[in-house]
Amino acid sequence: MRTPLLLAGMTLTTVATAPHILAQDAGRSRQTAIVTAAARLAPAVVSVNVLRRERRLAQDPFDLFFMPRGAEQVVEGYGSGFIISPDGVVITNQHVTQGAEQIVVTMRDGRDFAAKILGEDPLTDIAVLKLDGAGLPTAPLGKSTDLLIGEWVVAVGNPFAYLLGNAEPTVTAGVVSAVGRNLLPSEGQSGIYVGMIQTDAAINPGNSGGPLANAVGEVVGVNSSIFTSSGGSVGIGFAIPIERALRVTDELRRFGKVRRAWVGLEVAGAEDLRGWKRAGGLRVSQVAPGGPAGPAGVAPGDVLVSAGGRRLRTFLDWEAVLLDIGPGDTLTVSYRHGGERRAARLAVTDLPTTLAEKVAVLGGMKVVTVTAAVRAERGIQSDHGALIYDIPDEMQQATGLRSGDVILQINRVRVSSVDDLRRAFAAAAGAGAATVWFERDGRLNRTAFYVR
Repeated sequence: MRTPLLLAGMTLTTVATAPHILAQDAGRSRQTAIVTAAARLAPAVVSVNVLRRERRLAQDPFDLFFMPRGAEQVVEGYGSGFIISPDGVVITNQHVTQGAEQIVVTMRDGRDFAAKILGEDPLTDIAVLKLDGAGLPTAPLGKSTDLLIGEWVVAVGNPFAYLLGNAEPTVTAGVVSAVGRNLLPSEGQSGIYVGMIQTDAAINPGNSGGPLANAVGEVVGVNSSIFTSSGGSVGIGFAIPIERALRVTDELRRFGKVRRAWVGLEVAGAEDLRGWKRAGGLRVSQVAPGGPAGPAGVAPGDVLVSAGGRRLRTFLDWEAVLLDIGPGDTLTVSYRHGGERRAARLAVTDLPTTLAEKVAVLGGMKVVTVTAAVRAERGIQSDHGALIYDIPDEMQQATGLRSGDVILQINRVRVSSVDDLRRAFAAAAGAGAATVWFERDGRLNRTAFYVR
């Protein structure tokens, strides 16, 4: 057997690594940032289980004969959410809670809580729930404004609700694929998904309402939608920025609704795609008389370049800006007037229809007079009329009218204000069917019904 060659002054030693040291090193290597983030966030993530009633649809020809008209069925739905205060305030998606008759929230430890809806906002797809609890775990909140493209994020939620037999949330990991993403509205979509965070972390339908968190476990967004025709994750998921979700939550808790921003100007919409690129911004198509934009110096034909520090490339960028501000805020805009670059500060107010006096007619329909500001806000074509602000469901069915319609004439009486409308209805009472002319979506329509 050969012996090793030793040089003068050298000694041969054998070093053995103990197994427990290797195990410790391996254990430390498994404790990644994603593991830490998931562990920090998971206790505050909940499953949102919903019962709602839906109209039952005929499944085969026999149902058409034997199913009662207007038959309903109880449908189960589910999603996710996260707790933001120890007394049980939960943020989730509005499309998860829509139409709910009963909501049960399940914690990670298996506890169930009955939940009530504090408020819903279909436009931003945010709903706020309240649990009857105390000392509940809360999700650490971060910010989305400094997200880096390519940084790690984790999506946490309950895509299978109670079907897996335990309430442990599911964790998926990915990166921030993009920020400020705008999704074109689809048919039947009530929410506006603009300024979204895009990620390749798997987001399936049951994840809706759950948190998207950064690598230190801070919530940066609310998982809301996926871009897929199959209903499963295809690596393109979207989350609502946490700043927007918190602003909407605060509005719903304080006022029961979200106050909308109005600055008194309209920009060219989806029909002006080439115009955006050619102009390098958004062309101002209309400035409302008496609105904030006019006194600030903005005029029709000007081109908006940025607003609130955001570059404006399409009309959806403008929608994103408006979603993230509210009455009482100040919006700084940069625009071109002719060949001159200008800046203006716009005092944001509530919508003119919200501020206008509402008058009840026919016992339940609420209407407002069409003013120049109301006309600009709603894009009304007619220069007169009474706008239906709210109308009960049963009155919609009886009259054929709906919220947003502008009543222009009743029989031969022109309607220029809510007072004209009341007098016209009073004159038509008991005198046969009243013919009502109205504007809907820019088109002239008519309906007829009896006024008692």
